[in-house]
Amino acid sequence: MVGAASGRGITREERKVIFASSLGTVFEWYDFYLYGSLAAIISKHFFSGVNETTAFIFALLAFAAGFAVRPFGALVFGRLGDLIGRKYTFLVTILIMGLSTAVVGMLPTYAQIGVAAPIILISLRLLQGLALGGEYGGAATYVAEHAPPGKRGLFTSFIQTTATLGLFLSLLVILACRTILGKDFDEWGWRIPFLLSILLLIVSVYIRMQLNESPVFKKMKEEGKASKAPLTESFARWNNLRVVIMVLLGGTAGQAVVWYTGQFYALFFMLQTLKVDPQTANLLIAGSLLIGTPFFIVFGSLSDRIGRKPIVMVGCVLAALTYFPIFNALTEYANPAIFKAQQTNPVMVIADPAQCSFQFDPVGKAKFTSSCDIAKSWLAKKAIPYTNAAAAAGGTASVKVGTVVISSFEGTGLPGDQFKAKAAEFDKAMAEAIKAAGYPAKADPAQVNIPAVLALLTVLVIYVTMVYGPIAAWLVELFPARIRYTSMSLPYHIGNGWFGGFLPTVAFAMVAATGDIYYGLWYPIVIAVMTAILGTLFLPETKDREIHHED
Repeated sequence: MVGAASGRGITREERKVIFASSLGTVFEWYDFYLYGSLAAIISKHFFSGVNETTAFIFALLAFAAGFAVRPFGALVFGRLGDLIGRKYTFLVTILIMGLSTAVVGMLPTYAQIGVAAPIILISLRLLQGLALGGEYGGAATYVAEHAPPGKRGLFTSFIQTTATLGLFLSLLVILACRTILGKDFDEWGWRIPFLLSILLLIVSVYIRMQLNESPVFKKMKEEGKASKAPLTESFARWNNLRVVIMVLLGGTAGQAVVWYTGQFYALFFMLQTLKVDPQTANLLIAGSLLIGTPFFIVFGSLSDRIGRKPIVMVGCVLAALTYFPIFNALTEYANPAIFKAQQTNPVMVIADPAQCSFQFDPVGKAKFTSSCDIAKSWLAKKAIPYTNAAAAAGGTASVKVGTVVISSFEGTGLPGDQFKAKAAEFDKAMAEAIKAAGYPAKADPAQVNIPAVLALLTVLVIYVTMVYGPIAAWLVELFPARIRYTSMSLPYHIGNGWFGGFLPTVAFAMVAATGDIYYGLWYPIVIAVMTAILGTLFLPETKDREIHHED
């Protein structure tokens, strides 16, 4: 039966299901990513009551709030999807997402209505996160339940391309508006991409209204077998809760960190650590996504033949084994000057560990006054990689740049004018030593090896497609039809909203704490290894599983 079904082509109705579900999800991701792409502009308009650094951090935290509430959206809309149906639930999610985004484009700024502006903005961002928490599970479930046996991996892999396509669409619209409006874009033109959501919303709702309800849900409803308490059945009964927990730890957590490392942390690493020109970095990431996106379909289709589990597990293992060499090679090819300087003139902080604080200051308010903190703070602000060595207790810290040693100074208790003078002297000595050692202020565009960097970034994206392409079909098949929407949505959004969404922040904090530019990679590596072990041992293969049952 499987072979026969998988041998036929895709029908017109099936094409419509895939197209409508995927298109709507693309638009949802477009809405979601607009905020992140325009965070710097939004911080100026809505958080202008504080200093510029703090305003940007607040804007990023508001962006993160959308990730934080995704699991709650999964609970709310997952329950609705199992109670009233797949079709109507993700009609509601797209309405909430589209209207919330459009309202951002009309929202008065801080200068016009004061503190009410950021409060309303964050509320809209929370609504977006809740809507996205319900959208993915609905789209994946709806498409999978329409797919013939033997093609669920292929059908659902189109849903997996939507996050990348939504990001592309948001960047394309922003670029077009910037080009047309010039300087006016920062003043008022930034509202246009948000307001365009109204048009996208109309198109999405019209297309989705033409769809029929999922045949699986319709059959359950007619037979009176639909769940009356999906939250209770999903999470208050150990036999299903055990699967939910294992799906999170042995599936979606590893998938999420591989995804966010390949698409987001790689960009952050090039911009902040390797100091590559933003336009070059963005174009390279865009190029890798363009090359890599078809592999979502490749691995989704392949999972119909060899299984979901081996592809996802191999993706996690390959990522864990190769992240360090890949990011080391990125340094060599994207900024060869800093790579060479690290090899020939490594930087070392020699200090009493008791004098050293955690070098992470997200709002620019921390005061680093010990000799160790002064040295590390200087290196952290310049994004200079360094190692640590312990010195005798109570001694003044020093920085060794190659063979040159620069003494720091003890700033605790110094009057302001003396501290300023000492800091200026230390800054001059460090700047001269760092420059002489070959550490560049920025990556030289002429020295960036474009083909090599593009190839490395494409490999990272292919890892993303391996873990993400088959995951929707796998999640759908792991849970019974009567509670599928609820059960699969929660572990997916905890994995992607929390484990993945906060990866750049956690990894950056780890780098800031140690001075090792590669240290943040331990976070995705450890999570990916955990997922590979638990998923291999405790999660079943499901490609041949019947998904039309209610129990």
